[in-house]
Amino acid sequence: MLYSYFVEKSIRESFDHVNNHRWDEAVKALALHVHHRVSGAHALGGERHDKEAMRRWFERLGRVLPNLHLTVNHIWVKGWPWHTTVFAQWDGTATLLNGDASYVNRGLHVFTLRRGRVYALEEFYDSQAAARGLAAQAAAGLEEAVAEPIVS
Repeated sequence: MLYSYFVEKSIRESFDHVNNHRWDEAVKALALHVHHRVSGAHALGGERHDKEAMRRWFERLGRVLPNLHLTVNHIWVKGWPWHTTVFAQWDGTATLLNGDASYVNRGLHVFTLRRGRVYALEEFYDSQAAARGLAAQAAAGLEEAVAEPIVS
């Protein structure tokens, strides 16, 4: 289906924007009142309910894991332009500030789109691995890595 092809391409581009810290591009497809949820009691956890909070969250992601690289392995698109669900399975890797290159996380993003806009994004990944990585970043001097989550 042609529609699915364009949605998959757009989702892959959004991951590319995150990998390259292009936050303006990363938030373009978000609805004004987007719902973003990340499980875990850490600096990247919590829920956001608007585009501006999402921008701040992306900016924090770039600061606390500056060389995080997400590789999209699979994307599944279900639905029609007026209501689409997208599942994106990915692997994430990073070298931490202490030189440890073993940070690895695997996850699944679930996007809800309506007419090309992201209205909801829920991220499922190993929150304990994320918390350990963030704690290592804080131990290396990056205090924001253990800050309270950005919520709205």
